[in-house]
Amino acid sequence: MPDPLIHIAGHFKGRFIAEPEALREKLFRIKAYVFDWDGVFNNGMKDESGASPFSEVDVMGTNLLRFNHFLRTGETPVTAIITGERNRAAYILARREHFHSVYYGIRYKAAALQHICRTHGVMPEEVAFVFDDVLDLSVAAICGLRIMVYRSCNPLLLDFAVQAQLADYITAVSGNGHAVRETVELLTGISGLYRETVEHRMHFTDTYRHYLELRNKAQVAFYTATEPETIIPKVPS
Repeated sequence: MPDPLIHIAGHFKGRFIAEPEALREKLFRIKAYVFDWDGVFNNGMKDESGASPFSEVDVMGTNLLRFNHFLRTGETPVTAIITGERNRAAYILARREHFHSVYYGIRYKAAALQHICRTHGVMPEEVAFVFDDVLDLSVAAICGLRIMVYRSCNPLLLDFAVQAQLADYITAVSGNGHAVRETVELLTGISGLYRETVEHRMHFTDTYRHYLELRNKAQVAFYTATEPETIIPKVPS
């Protein structure tokens, strides 16, 4: 009989830097999920107001990921966005989906990650990070599980991340191809509870309702940086 984990991994066309078993071991230590915004939830394009959108396909994924974590641990995970720019769509998503925090205008993202860890009592190695570009590498260098979003235009950067051991998996699709949802499918799949995650949500069970009640207690906090390593609370205007 084939190994179920290998069977699941075989559905994914991205690049496994860490072997599936090692990736699952990392996942089981995770207590927080952190996302970059531009180039992760979208293709990185901005409109004239500086806004960049998101897809409901990816947003449903973030919810399934958090619910899957709840099924495995009995707890709702810390969830945050760290972005170098102001992104109104990110603020809307975080409020609607009850993320714990949004860090915006961040030039040195490792400082934001350390702030998340201090605020929520988690260690960097207990954080999973989904990212795509140079500004994110300081976080990838210290967190526990790293998913890098693929882009065909920067093969040398992808190779740099691999050689520097800054990525555990590189997605098959780019941000505008739903890389967040690919990440969620992979992590919930290797968790061993993919079917349970989908079926509870499908039937809106009491277990899912309980998770949703706990999830919705979180009220998003906003932070920015006055200097590269100085994080302050500030609700965006």
